Amino acid sequence: MAGVDQVHRCSAAFRSSAAVFLFFLSSGLSFASSEPHLGSARVVFQTNFGDIEFGFFPDIAPKTVDHIFKLVRLGCYNTNHFFRIDKGFVAQVADVVGGRTAPMNEKQQLEAEKTVIGEFSRVKHVRGILSMGRFSDPDSASSSFSILLGDAPHLDGEYAIFGKVTKGEDILRKLEEVPTHREGIFVMPTERISILATYYYDEKEESCEWEKTNLKRKLAESAMEVERQRMRCLP
Repeated sequence: MAGVDQVHRCSAAFRSSAAVFLFFLSSGLSFASSEPHLGSARVVFQTNFGDIEFGFFPDIAPKTVDHIFKLVRLGCYNTNHFFRIDKGFVAQVADVVGGRTAPMNEKQQLEAEKTVIGEFSRVKHVRGILSMGRFSDPDSASSSFSILLGDAPHLDGEYAIFGKVTKGEDILRKLEEVPTHREGIFVMPTERISILATYYYDEKEESCEWEKTNLKRKLAESAMEVERQRMRCLP
């Protein structure tokens, strides 16, 4: 009977494991990492402390990504600044409407005044994540966003995550060493941390261009080798 009981237990365990596996399949979840898909677009903020590069999560927050990327393409973040540096918590970019030193043109102003709906997700607020700032209205995010300088689980599901830092961890560490002072709930740098300029590129296109150039070089070398062999071996 002990053998029969063991068979029953093994059978039940198998059915339980199979049910869990089927649940993952039906729900679209994966046993792999829950890291969201990172698109190929990259944005670089050139600050007076160095360059910080960002990538975006278009599947997680498509409207937010489109809005931020359009602001970058229009040059809205140029001459803006980080108004908040709270070590171990966030480095927050100012709203471009009031944070720039240069005036905005009509097209920039129009885009900067737009707000996006709160695209909240299950992605965690950990160091390097980009998270939109907003007021109490969940759909009030516009152009201010934070770079997480540490884990902040109390923000999970409350603020829209739309990307992460892909290069510039050394610059984040420099920012954390800037002297600060407190104004109300905000910890602010005592010196202006300026976003001098911004630019963007696409990793996929850059990679394809390199591969195309490399292929052309290899084909040219092959053609030269064929010609050398023809001249040596053929009359």
